Amino acid sequence: MTQIDRIETTLVDIPTIRGHVLSMTTMRSQAIVLVRVRFSDGSVGLGEGTSIGGMSYGPESPESIKLAIDSYIAPLLVGQPADDVIAAITLVEKSVRGNPIARCAVEIALWDGLAKRLNTSVAQVFGGPVRRAMPVAWTLASGRSETDIAEAEELIATRRHNIFKLKIGKRPVREDLAHVEAIARAVGDRASIRVDVNQAWSLTDARRGLAGLQAIGCELAEQPIRIGDLAALRALTAGTEVAVMADEQLNGPADALAVAAARAADVFAVKIGQSGGLKRAAEVCAIGDAAGIGLYGGTMLESGLSTAAAVQLFSTVPHLDWGTELFGPLLLTDEILAEPLTYRDFSVLLPEGPGIGVTLDDSKVDFYRRDRARSLHAVS
Repeated sequence: MTQIDRIETTLVDIPTIRGHVLSMTTMRSQAIVLVRVRFSDGSVGLGEGTSIGGMSYGPESPESIKLAIDSYIAPLLVGQPADDVIAAITLVEKSVRGNPIARCAVEIALWDGLAKRLNTSVAQVFGGPVRRAMPVAWTLASGRSETDIAEAEELIATRRHNIFKLKIGKRPVREDLAHVEAIARAVGDRASIRVDVNQAWSLTDARRGLAGLQAIGCELAEQPIRIGDLAALRALTAGTEVAVMADEQLNGPADALAVAAARAADVFAVKIGQSGGLKRAAEVCAIGDAAGIGLYGGTMLESGLSTAAAVQLFSTVPHLDWGTELFGPLLLTDEILAEPLTYRDFSVLLPEGPGIGVTLDDSKVDFYRRDRARSLHAVS
């Protein structure tokens, strides 16, 4: 019986192509935790865990992701059966509270290894794809209207993106609305315009902001207020024609069920890391679908590795009406995959091949790694 032999983690830092301005921070690089799970038959599974802006977005950081895997998750799993992925997920969830991104990173590697041993794709393991291409939004986050308009024009012209999500919430509502209106006026007849507030607005600001966005013609507003107040989120959802999307509010199936029961969102932003892995993300999708809530494939600005895993999963979701924002690799100045994911005709394509369909460029990983000493857990 094939077993989990050892788990290796590597922390790499890759610069971004520009400052990525969010309401809580500005990112100029992305820290990524790469995971290799080595199995007793010689096969290897790859995974990744990534947070946004250190700890400004959520409670996990790249450093805490690595520590949770090295010190708690890896010792649990070494020696366990390699093919019993659900059993491994259950074991980790029982013994490691929270830390969904760390759990996801290891889980991706387990599914990748299993699918490779079966000589099939992770999508096939999850029932098979219903699509091989899916729309990809691009986030306009320079903070300057003229820069964002020029960027949008170039991306439309090259047929890479025609869905644009604007990061707002750092400035007064009136200034944010003027910024959104300028971009909508420039490209709105050729593109979908959406916004992400990242919890920055008060309820009063959100009422004013959503009314303004509706007048502008914005289609969707992501997480306009802080998490925890489902009654307020429900009121906003019921009170505007702009689709309200829950993001930070969703940290797995239990949260999804609570939001659906309260009718507190029109759309779920489903992130595999935030959900705690591919299995739980699939459950979040199932809850949203059953409740008639739209689905959107979200990102934690991962590299191509975790993005490929997300593409594998979202290719199997029957209804993905709001597309995805799986653009993470395109925000980085360099590629760590041996063969990059394919983006064309405003979509990302499902990678071919076994597992998650991608392999690492080890020379690039070595170049960007933060510390050349790897942490290993091995069967004694």
